[in-house]
Amino acid sequence: LTTFFTLISTSTSFVFTTKNLPLATTKKSVLFLPKKTTTKRSSTTTLKHLIKRSALYQYQSSGDTVEGETYDLSLFSPCKINLFLRILRKRPDNFHDLASLFQTVGFGDVLHFKLLPTETQDADGNSHINSEDELLCDMDGVPLDKTNLVLRAVDLIREKTGITDKFFKVNLVKQVPAQAGLGGGSGNAATAMFGVNELLGRPATHEQLVEWSGELGSDITFFLSLGSAYCTGRGEIMTPVSPLPAGTKLIIVKPNIGLSTPAVFKALDYDQLSTVDPESLLQQFLSGVTVSDVPADAYVNDLEQPAFDVLPELRALKDELETVGGFDRVMMSGSGTSIFCMGQPNDLDAFMAKFGKRDDLSVFSTEFINRENGEGVWFEGEGPALK
Repeated sequence: LTTFFTLISTSTSFVFTTKNLPLATTKKSVLFLPKKTTTKRSSTTTLKHLIKRSALYQYQSSGDTVEGETYDLSLFSPCKINLFLRILRKRPDNFHDLASLFQTVGFGDVLHFKLLPTETQDADGNSHINSEDELLCDMDGVPLDKTNLVLRAVDLIREKTGITDKFFKVNLVKQVPAQAGLGGGSGNAATAMFGVNELLGRPATHEQLVEWSGELGSDITFFLSLGSAYCTGRGEIMTPVSPLPAGTKLIIVKPNIGLSTPAVFKALDYDQLSTVDPESLLQQFLSGVTVSDVPADAYVNDLEQPAFDVLPELRALKDELETVGGFDRVMMSGSGTSIFCMGQPNDLDAFMAKFGKRDDLSVFSTEFINRENGEGVWFEGEGPALK
């Protein structure tokens, strides 16, 4: 119990809409908590503590109360995997053209939003005009200044809508690790765009959010999709596709060591790139068979070669995971270092004994999620427990 803890629970999730009450759904979920945490939470490993940390999040349209402060809106921020990732060419601007099938999964962070009043008073009764945003985060190492995509997203919404006199407090509760290839930061930025737009009274259409998002980064546009999308260009050109089946099970294994995306691209050997047409890969995933039945050679990630060259132990980890009975496909996500495994291990206890107890790994069990189409509707999912 002091090494890892498995919680099986009924999840209550929330689809945010300004016109309806919270919509409750029930799902069976299993969350394997990492033995070590990089957040500021206590490292106590008592049963009570673990239950508190892994309790499934209940979202409310009025927002949640965090550390005694009530927020106006709380939203789940999903992460993603790349079911295939082709690198097509290097561009004159030193970016790369890619083609990839992205999918959101029900493992992610939570963003709490509060619209700040125009004026506040200090303890001495002096009035102060609120003229800047405030960002809080419970994970060490996350920047809290304008280099953070969340604050840049808030700035972008103000700039594009012309509503320049409204400012926000955002509390980012993290569990998605950095340098994982899971798009955690991009998902946070897209969630911030959506949340701020809602609190401002929805001055921008969803189509406008999609259009503007490419100014912030390559993957952010995807998180404004319904959860399944074919992305090209730098990743900002999004083509919606038929949603892949929600509830498809997978396990994500994340080494504690990370790799920066520039370091991976620097080690890319263009002579070793796949030559398969990404459109043909896409059709295999959309052919109507289950994702696990898609042929193994359709699971292509051109960034595995450079990542494995830079970090040989990552290749060794993938090789190990491929020997686990019950996993249909095993591949690195994005630029790494997370490895996702489609399916569930035949012997869960043996799997956790081998991988869950390792000091250098975190293991998460999750599933595909999609969101309903419509204005004011966002993703459901499991976020970190309230403190």
